[in-house]
Amino acid sequence: MHLNKISLFNYKNFSEASFDFDHKINCFVGKNGIGKTNVLDAIYHLAYGKSYFNPLAVQNIKHGEEFFVIDAELEKNDRTEQIICSLKKGQKKILKRNGKAYDKFSDHIGFIPLVIISPADRDLIVEGSETRRKFMDSVISQLDHTYLHQLIQYQKIIVQRNALLKYFALNHVFDNDTLSIYNEQLDAFGKSIFEKRKEFLEQFIPIFNKHHAAITGSEESVQLVYESHLFEKDLLTLLQETINKDRALHYTSSGIHKDDLSFEIDSHPIKKFGSQGQQKSFLIALKLAQFEFLKKQSGVKPLLLFDDIFDKLDESRVAKIIEMVNSDTFGQLFISDTHPERTEAIVKSTHQSYKIFNL
Repeated sequence: MHLNKISLFNYKNFSEASFDFDHKINCFVGKNGIGKTNVLDAIYHLAYGKSYFNPLAVQNIKHGEEFFVIDAELEKNDRTEQIICSLKKGQKKILKRNGKAYDKFSDHIGFIPLVIISPADRDLIVEGSETRRKFMDSVISQLDHTYLHQLIQYQKIIVQRNALLKYFALNHVFDNDTLSIYNEQLDAFGKSIFEKRKEFLEQFIPIFNKHHAAITGSEESVQLVYESHLFEKDLLTLLQETINKDRALHYTSSGIHKDDLSFEIDSHPIKKFGSQGQQKSFLIALKLAQFEFLKKQSGVKPLLLFDDIFDKLDESRVAKIIEMVNSDTFGQLFISDTHPERTEAIVKSTHQSYKIFNL
């Protein structure tokens, strides 16, 4: 699979821009603030139907304009595919494949497997559990549409149950029968989601460990630890046991929506006990493991986006990435960098075809 070309209209800082891509390496170089990362984000948008960097869709429209359009052509399984993502202020975002709009964006997830490595990934370490759950869910959802559907349904029921708890509190009433219906639905979806997350991590963790050892020379002991209430009790029991707490808080305090993926070094949180270099190695290993996992499971080499990472890596880590490019581990690469000379030196050393776009 590879992206042939992309056209942007009123997307972020671009009024109009088009790029024809090399099948292997594509580099966007220029000063900070010129739009390098925005091109990568447009490619991410095509895969996930949303921005990696800005969750508010309307803020991706160029200032002063009413809409944006991302129009791209790609090759997959010997077929040419056209993907268009567009948004007009005050309207719903539209995602089309070959001229036909998707009824649900979730139907598109996984069609363009993609992994991005960016300085923004540090949020996985410093932010709360929701960020790490989203990472897990995004990897699993690209390969398992049933999982994504179950996750969407689970989240809808949580919203409904929370609204009911608030209603009870405001009106000084309580209806256990109605609450029980939500509990049973949450239990059914939650059990399946929990099992799939466990199964995913059983396969993913050895891949992560392998990449981390390769990057660091096996000098550090790191762990990915899945934390869930469901290791202790089934969800139905938990929901029944925490009902008084939930009524006091007006929200559902236990369940798979509280799961976490603990990032550890020597069995301590890497957020507190890892140096910047150790955190960097951890995150790159995590994303390279994501790439390998998706490739193995889908049989397709995902698009790989490197956002401004050469500025943050020492020579040994850059050498490791070049080695992986040369071994044909990766498919099509998209790289942003502030230093044109450095970028050209790096991509030349890979002995692969490439294009450099000066923005």
